[in-house]
Amino acid sequence: MNSNIDPITFAVIKNGLDTIVDDMAYTVMRTARSPIVRDVLDYSATICDARGRILAQAKTVALHLGAVPDAVSAVMDEFSEDLFDGDVIVLNDPYAGGMHLPDIFMFKPIFHNQVLQGFAVVIAHHSDVGGRVPGSNASDSTEIFQEGLRIPPLKLYAAGRQDRSLFALLRKNVRLPDMLLGDLAAQLATCNVGERAFIALIKKHGADGLALYFNALLDYGERLTRQAICDWPNGRYEFTDYIDDDGFDQGPIPVVCAIDVMDDHLVVDFEGSSPQVKGAINCTLSYTKSSTYLGIRCALGREVPNNAGIYRCITITAPEGSILNPRMPAAVAARALTGYRVVDAVLGALAAVVPAQVMAAGEGGNTVVCIGGYEDGAKGQDQTPFILVDMINGAWGGRAGKDGIEGVTNPSQNMSNMPVETLEARYPIRVEEYALRPDSCGPGEHRGGLGLIRQYQLLADEAVLQLRADRADNPPYGLFGGGCAAPSRNILDPDGSAEALPSKVTRTLRGGEVIRHEQAGGGGYGDPLCRDPDRVAADVANEKISRAFAEEHFGVVMSPDGFAPDLDATESCRKSRK
Repeated sequence: MNSNIDPITFAVIKNGLDTIVDDMAYTVMRTARSPIVRDVLDYSATICDARGRILAQAKTVALHLGAVPDAVSAVMDEFSEDLFDGDVIVLNDPYAGGMHLPDIFMFKPIFHNQVLQGFAVVIAHHSDVGGRVPGSNASDSTEIFQEGLRIPPLKLYAAGRQDRSLFALLRKNVRLPDMLLGDLAAQLATCNVGERAFIALIKKHGADGLALYFNALLDYGERLTRQAICDWPNGRYEFTDYIDDDGFDQGPIPVVCAIDVMDDHLVVDFEGSSPQVKGAINCTLSYTKSSTYLGIRCALGREVPNNAGIYRCITITAPEGSILNPRMPAAVAARALTGYRVVDAVLGALAAVVPAQVMAAGEGGNTVVCIGGYEDGAKGQDQTPFILVDMINGAWGGRAGKDGIEGVTNPSQNMSNMPVETLEARYPIRVEEYALRPDSCGPGEHRGGLGLIRQYQLLADEAVLQLRADRADNPPYGLFGGGCAAPSRNILDPDGSAEALPSKVTRTLRGGEVIRHEQAGGGGYGDPLCRDPDRVAADVANEKISRAFAEEHFGVVMSPDGFAPDLDATESCRKSRK
């Protein structure tokens, strides 16, 4: 460390930045209007220095934040000589620094003594940004122009003055204008919180002194990352995972990852991955980078800070025109699904490098159920639009020494399942079932977590259903002898005709119709025949797995008169399997 850096001051500034971004995250939660932001927590917050380098990030949706460098670059390209105190810039265009249209970036440049010192940044998923379907998130769009209102880097406020034209344009082009403008106001309030705290830090330590410590903080992140990578064996490690399909053409769609460990540096190449596809699961290069950074970050120790110093140690390439680096006008609304598969592919490759740090595949990323339509307004008034965007977060895969967890966010998200009470109170929908899905775990010495079940009944006359799921044909993988999890399923009218639906579907729902989603579980880790029979029996007792599943996958025979394993029969069964 630089001899001019005092370690105590260094720790104070580092923790101060962490406190700022956590306060920003809580501000979004307290002030947002929409359930997708306030309850599901689909947002992120970070503080950058004057060069746009991430100094600290809140414990929010991690997959957003690795895309911030490209977004900052787009802002600086547009406004490098035209940034002033009180400016607020927004963007969502995937081909101009964004990821997909519902995710609106907001940047507030922070000035002190008329000198740019940093940026407060908040990203939030908005319930609707226009386009052909409610929610602006359909997987069956075929070009970006169908997906909603594209916002290049524009000033929402210029020197503190609201751009009335831009506000009017936003209000007229979305289905829930008050919701969108309310969430933008929450983002602005959060940027203001970050700005005030950042300026207080400058006043305490001085701008020049802080710049020195910011550089040291980024160098510290880089140094710890390189130290960790130096302990990894040099070589090339490859893994291929698959997406079921894009909703138009049959799959599978490969995501091919090769990681070269080169002393203290990683080169991650996605050559061989699928060309860009017709459906909206194409993933911008910025989001591919973000997903890759996240997967690698999961394999690093907790002591490594979450700042841009990590990025210096990793080079990422993906072929232009591929599903991971598409060309205009490819549709990208459902790009998160592909980002999750990038994380799975990266972790699959790293399993051969740091097996104790990597879990088997989780549920495949959240399932998105979007139901949008209109309710009758009061007499003489227009119909009232409603848009439910429900993101079902389910299960982790098994890990070294631990089972997967269920009913929890995928590691790449840090999101929450919407409470049933909130959902039913706000939307004309009844949730008929919300439960763990028995026998959905991948078997292993450490089994995967169970997937979730959500079953919805539409109470309005009609609505558009958009359902974005995956892992129906290519279930979550296990590691080191662990088995795959149960695949996902979508079912219309489960208690009647029980029509199986594809993993990605957009269709009209009629009043009273029921849609059921059964999520995949997490993959298993290690040989299932090595699992402690008492732990298998406990899962049977808790109705997480059936007796038949215990015997078929774990070789554990349950006693006929209770929930204890028959040890003699189990030993015989396992010997015959081996």
